[in-house]
Amino acid sequence: MGMTLGSKQLGDLAQDALMEYFQDAKDMPDLRVASENLEHEVKDMRLAFGMDMTRGDWKDIENNPKITEGLVRLQEHLEALADQLEIASVRSKGLETCFKRAEELEEQFNNILHDKSGKWVRWYETHRKSFTLSLTPLDIAAEFHSFMAQHSTSWVFTSATLSVDHKFDHFSRNLGINNAKSYSWESPFDFPNQSLFYHPKGLPLPNSPEFVEEIVKVAIPVINASQGRTFFLFTSHRALQAAAKLLDKQIKYPLLIQGDKPKAILLDEFKQLGNAVLLGTSSFWEGIDVRGEALSTVIIDKLPFASPGDPVLKARMEAMEKQGRKPFFEYQLPTAVIALRQGIGRLIRDVNDRGVLLLCDPRLLKKSYGHMFLNSVPAMRRTRDIKDVEAFFAEK
Repeated sequence: MGMTLGSKQLGDLAQDALMEYFQDAKDMPDLRVASENLEHEVKDMRLAFGMDMTRGDWKDIENNPKITEGLVRLQEHLEALADQLEIASVRSKGLETCFKRAEELEEQFNNILHDKSGKWVRWYETHRKSFTLSLTPLDIAAEFHSFMAQHSTSWVFTSATLSVDHKFDHFSRNLGINNAKSYSWESPFDFPNQSLFYHPKGLPLPNSPEFVEEIVKVAIPVINASQGRTFFLFTSHRALQAAAKLLDKQIKYPLLIQGDKPKAILLDEFKQLGNAVLLGTSSFWEGIDVRGEALSTVIIDKLPFASPGDPVLKARMEAMEKQGRKPFFEYQLPTAVIALRQGIGRLIRDVNDRGVLLLCDPRLLKKSYGHMFLNSVPAMRRTRDIKDVEAFFAEK
């Protein structure tokens, strides 16, 4: 649900329109100019956002004249190209297709730039060479409930990570589902015998300046006991990069770092090497299936609470507070529990898999909400002693 307009879509349109110009419309110089102008403006727009890769609130855009003026120019160049493509669309199927794409992008652009309904969260995200502008529902429940009402049929939702503390309330509430029948079954995996949950003593809180350095110190003996074969999962790119610099000098196993190569290539190398340590952030927490001994340890730096500065989270929390609700317990906490379950789920993927989970966040035991996480993870054996980890890997 929602809408996203990206610089790649605009740049691709400009390039495709230019290619169609050379093929079927060389006598229309204004089409070429419009295509090239849009392509150049897309690049200038990325520079206007600054060099940082970030995810921000629309207020940041409104408070930055350079960006707001750039978006106006970008929209004008898109409209100019659409006008030229409309004239040329009768000449070929390719030009007709480009015109339809331009119309769709115009509509999306207009909806994102001028939404004042209060039903949507407007935000942006910048990447190394691109940017996106997005419109996300403030209340997914209302939107999805309306969608379900339009389709009178049975609905089945299934996943290994829908529940929080053995309950489905969070999932149902977020999607506006009422009076649902829910069932859960035990995992087919023998977690008490196949896995070990290591939560070491003495680690600083995540907001400590020494946190990354200290968790790397704790992780190295685990990585050595596991002989590599490790996913080290982080909640931020900054922590990942800091850990990568420290690990590079202290472990003898191949180090694979998210961002150095495409995700698929990193995973293939991880599987083929058989003793690698892969450092990843959000995209490696879910949807990754590495079975067998190549992945025998998952290390998680901290409990995966979403950044309080995230524009969508911030808007939803403010809306919940206005309703007199408790956004931390109703939204942030259960969302983090589900994210943690997804990360842990990378470890045991088969009935014959064995492995160790290392969770480095002391809030698990020091905060009152820690039990919500502990009650939601698999029934692993637990320890706070590195000797138990070494003994686990010494077992045949």
